[in-house]
Amino acid sequence: MKNLILLLTLFTLFSCEKNIDFKLNESSPTLVVEAEIENGKPPRVTLTKSVPYFSQISPEIFIGSFVHNAEVYISNGTLTHRLKEYVLPLAPGFSIGYYSIDTSSLSTAFNGELNTTYQLRIVSEGKEYSSSTKIPGLNIVIDSLYFKQAPQNPDSNKRVLFAKATDPKGLGNYLRYFTQKNNLPFFPGPNSVYNDEVIDGTTFTVQLEQGVDRNNPPKPGENFFLKSDTITLKFCNIDKSTYTFWNTWEFSNQAIGNPFSQPNKVIGNISNGALGAFCGYAAIYKTIVVQ
Repeated sequence: MKNLILLLTLFTLFSCEKNIDFKLNESSPTLVVEAEIENGKPPRVTLTKSVPYFSQISPEIFIGSFVHNAEVYISNGTLTHRLKEYVLPLAPGFSIGYYSIDTSSLSTAFNGELNTTYQLRIVSEGKEYSSSTKIPGLNIVIDSLYFKQAPQNPDSNKRVLFAKATDPKGLGNYLRYFTQKNNLPFFPGPNSVYNDEVIDGTTFTVQLEQGVDRNNPPKPGENFFLKSDTITLKFCNIDKSTYTFWNTWEFSNQAIGNPFSQPNKVIGNISNGALGAFCGYAAIYKTIVVQ
């Protein structure tokens, strides 16, 4: 009797099996916007087109993804300036482009300012896209920076960075940070954005990991500052939409390859179905030698 029940159970299970085939539709390329403005600096906008998820990325595909001859405008509420496209050659036959202030039309050009809202408008291939961002004030400020020897690590030259900072009372402050090692580029931290839900109205201490190149990340347990290096911290107050974009982007990036991660959508702030974001940064820079 037990054997009969087992056979019936197995028969039921196998008879319920069903092959599921996923057929992914090819989607048309979507405009991808990487736009930012920082206090004391001109706006910078990079436009590309998305590529199919399973495509092999070659230099030709990468270079071909850049969008040229677009109309890009930025406004601070008083002035509206049309940005100019600049082309940067990488190698013979290969170049990339970006949009920034037109030096031949400086009467309407401007750099970013604190506590100012900006509007972005893009016209490309017959479609129009828009976005807005704000450079907030320097609300959360750094009181001090210091290094400690990396814990539980036999290499005495490795250090971790701590920042002591103060958050004003009242929710709604957001942060993003970058670090620069010697003369290398600035890279964002592995988890580069924070909000003040927990730290509201307090003076707090936070460990800031060394910024990482996402295209060449360090091995686990190897992301340390090194004694005698010169480190510059770029500490930015940002608005909520900038925080939301990078928070969801970093969560999605860290979930790649993890079968147990939950589904996630990167939330941008560009209209008309475009991907990406227009980000405002209220930045301060602090340079310190690792001791």
